[in-house]
Amino acid sequence: MPETRGTAYDSKIEGNVIFTRFDAALNWVRKNSLWPMPMGLACCAIELMATAASRFDISRFGAEVMQMPEPKWVIAMGACASTGGMYRSYAVLQGIDQLLPVDVYISGCPPRPEALLAGLMKLQEKISSEPALRDQAPRLAEKLEGALA
Repeated sequence: MPETRGTAYDSKIEGNVIFTRFDAALNWVRKNSLWPMPMGLACCAIELMATAASRFDISRFGAEVMQMPEPKWVIAMGACASTGGMYRSYAVLQGIDQLLPVDVYISGCPPRPEALLAGLMKLQEKISSEPALRDQAPRLAEKLEGALA
């Protein structure tokens, strides 16, 4: 019986290996697993619910889990969140950007589910073009360097 030896190169895994930078892979994971923390008042909340329903299916963006882990991004959806609504009043904050840094604005009163999906895609573009891991989370980068040293 002939003796078989293992080879150093296995052609079966040739097409299954990907080389990339760690921060690029991390941004890819982040942009494809957006978990929203909904804070809807009335009409915009109804449109968010419609976006999560089967017709528009927000889960194809990985956003069907309604909770928010770190890191956090902000979408201002609709006229009330973006500019304080149609009426100027001392009782209404005139834009959420006075309290939080907003990453994407979605216009409309209320915005359609298609507009929310377009806003999610714009946010995905922003996430994928974020700087390197060292700029995003310096403490995590230091831990990784310490673990590798």
